[in-house]
Amino acid sequence: MKRLAAIVALAATLATATACGTTGTTGTTGNTGAAQTAGGGVFTTIDGSKQINASAPINPFNPVGSVFAGYNGMALAWPKNDPVDPNQFYPGLASSWTTTPDQSEVVIHLQPDARWSDGKPVTSEDVRVSIGLAYTQGGTAYALDPRAAGAAADIHVVDAKTLKITQGANRSGMFLSNLLSTVVVPAHVFGRLLPADFWHTLKVAQDGEGPAAEQAKAEITGLAEKVIAFGPAHDVSAGPFVLERVNPGAALLKRNPYFYNSKAIAPDKVKVLNYTGNEQIWNYLISGRLDNAPFTSVPTAVMERIRGAGGSKVIKGYSPVATSMAFNQAHKPYDNVHVRRALAYLIDRAQVTKIASPEGGTPAVTTSGIHAKAARAWLDGGFDTLERYRVDAAKADAELRAAGMTKRDGRWALPDGKPWQVQIHVPASFSDWVAAAKSISSQLGDHGIDATVVTAADYTLYLGELADGKYDVAFWLIGLGPSPYNIFQRLYGQANGWQMFGGRLSHVAPGTQGNWMGGPETVDAGADGRVNPGELTSRLSYATPEERKRVVGVLARLTNEQLPVIQLWDYVNTQFVNTSRYTAFPPDDHDALRLSSGVWMQLGMIKKRQA
Repeated sequence: MKRLAAIVALAATLATATACGTTGTTGTTGNTGAAQTAGGGVFTTIDGSKQINASAPINPFNPVGSVFAGYNGMALAWPKNDPVDPNQFYPGLASSWTTTPDQSEVVIHLQPDARWSDGKPVTSEDVRVSIGLAYTQGGTAYALDPRAAGAAADIHVVDAKTLKITQGANRSGMFLSNLLSTVVVPAHVFGRLLPADFWHTLKVAQDGEGPAAEQAKAEITGLAEKVIAFGPAHDVSAGPFVLERVNPGAALLKRNPYFYNSKAIAPDKVKVLNYTGNEQIWNYLISGRLDNAPFTSVPTAVMERIRGAGGSKVIKGYSPVATSMAFNQAHKPYDNVHVRRALAYLIDRAQVTKIASPEGGTPAVTTSGIHAKAARAWLDGGFDTLERYRVDAAKADAELRAAGMTKRDGRWALPDGKPWQVQIHVPASFSDWVAAAKSISSQLGDHGIDATVVTAADYTLYLGELADGKYDVAFWLIGLGPSPYNIFQRLYGQANGWQMFGGRLSHVAPGTQGNWMGGPETVDAGADGRVNPGELTSRLSYATPEERKRVVGVLARLTNEQLPVIQLWDYVNTQFVNTSRYTAFPPDDHDALRLSSGVWMQLGMIKKRQA
């Protein structure tokens, strides 16, 4: 997996939410765009979450399906890029929604004029069938286990354009966000995949225990492969575009004349180009072929060439992701916090960022587990009280000696006298991580620590070996917001031994069931007392806003003191647009920047440049 796809796909899979307020809508999008004239041209882009597979079905449940979010793929709503509130959404097929304060009940109102590309109206039954299909895939709001936090308990069709969805007894602040992220497909195309007794079977699976419930769950999950493999004969889309054709090089989509906000859509067609890696995207941008490309890691020299293309423009905004160097605390000497702190004092994060991600990142101010922008919002003035770990060789030496390390002939040795050899693992395809690891190894070498960089052939292998506990030190994405639960799950979730099953949290031993971080189950958090980080993280999924902020503060301080990772840089969402053919792209720091340009069009942005 390439660098771009890895970040985008990971972020996309994390449905995030917190409970707040009694309503969650900004109203309908309306026909905000001025009527577009004929000859809107072809808008050219890429899909940052996947590469094109010409043989893939037109099916959003297929991970490589020929469905492109915001173009011919539609969700109930589109998430805004709010740094702390994941319940902020733009309307999609849902024009508005209301929820009770505890999110026990959500009422969704569909766009009154929404229609499929074959002219049939989008109805509540389409959403109900889409939810049924989501149950076959499992997870988030559509978990089959009634004890799972945030699982939907009942889906009630109020009328053709209104649904009421209730949450189970084990409630989660992620419920609303997960519901609004539901992808909607036409019931008259996909409905045949659900057996006639599906909803009865679902009720049995949700309401009971024992053989009958287990059999019902097995019947539903047994439909998963059938749903994934389903391939409609042609595209039936409720989005602004419908798939016309696809080949290994590109997918071509044409306007859907029945889209509810068609006046806002400028292009006649959209071409989604395939890519095999970041280098190909760079070449597309340098040649001016792309009207928009989402975040792509770009070295400074390449960025200068991209900027030189006629009409090329860079837009930057907030991206709730950070890169870290993580430790396996089940392996010595990384079980000793003094060793981890010493390394933090030796790594020049500004230098690492300048070398590895000068255009797509900013040096981490400190390690909190949270992107700095979100951390300041969560912690208020408390952010400035965190230890910064500025480069300080004297402090590093003191920490190493506190860990029992010794320095002989200018080289640091382990407490038993053996040479200390640090191996930093990264996937070979992540050029920015490789560059960062090399910079760190050089810096450590200058201080008498033998450090080498070891690359894994591909990202899949890297993740597998990481989960198996084969690495002492490795790079790891953190800070995946805006949900604080998801942010700290990266540090105090499955990778560190905490697992949620059937509504119960447990902790497994290091080196088992994916626990590669190997941290202790409970930790002395100083003024905050002895805490269980996994339990605190779990609490974030259902806590009140006031309790949530307190817990975030505890976990941020704990992360800053214990350093399960060293936060290296916070990502910047660097978008590329070309204004030669289209204008009115979102400005810097706009909260829609993490959405596709298809969604931008839906919201009334992107206009054809007039001659």
